[in-house]
Amino acid sequence: MPETYAPSARAALVQLMLEGRVIPNVELVKEFKIELGKDDRDALNDDGLLESSKEGRRLVHRITDKGIAWCINDLSEGEAPSRMGPLARVHAAVLRRVMRFLKERGLFGEAVRPADLEDLIRQVYLELGDGYQDWVRLAKIRPRLSAERGEVDETLLQMVKAGDTHLVASANQKVLTEEDHAAAIRIGGEDKHLMAIEES
Repeated sequence: MPETYAPSARAALVQLMLEGRVIPNVELVKEFKIELGKDDRDALNDDGLLESSKEGRRLVHRITDKGIAWCINDLSEGEAPSRMGPLARVHAAVLRRVMRFLKERGLFGEAVRPADLEDLIRQVYLELGDGYQDWVRLAKIRPRLSAERGEVDETLLQMVKAGDTHLVASANQKVLTEEDHAAAIRIGGEDKHLMAIEES
């Protein structure tokens, strides 16, 4: 049995796992109707399931690998909230059975895979920039993507080949941070640090 948390905390973790990206707290509330209170947030952070941090004035959340593992166990072994109606309780029982089936066959990751990575990159790009054609640092984009670096690089290259995405080196190399160097993608023997997407 996984350790239990409040329903809102459990919901936040599962939503973050499904989205596969960093989610601002305001979006968690407005878009997903999940209010993650300070006590619940602190408990999840202290237990290593969640990483909450400030980006400017915004509080953002990212699920950890440990958090994903906890979600898998909770969905397959966790108890349903006590105040559920009969239909919701039966749905929870079906979910647990399906989850066990997926876990036993190693299919869980494929079943809950986040939205298409290219769509996710485009969404994060627009969230971080000032609209299409704005140059955004890869160092800001990469941390928002819950995907392996190789998979992200391959997707970026496919986007460039499609013609509406551009990757360039920073014109002023002196202002680059360690994060910029680490996030760069090497193309044609040159590190690219910035990305822009044209409006289709």
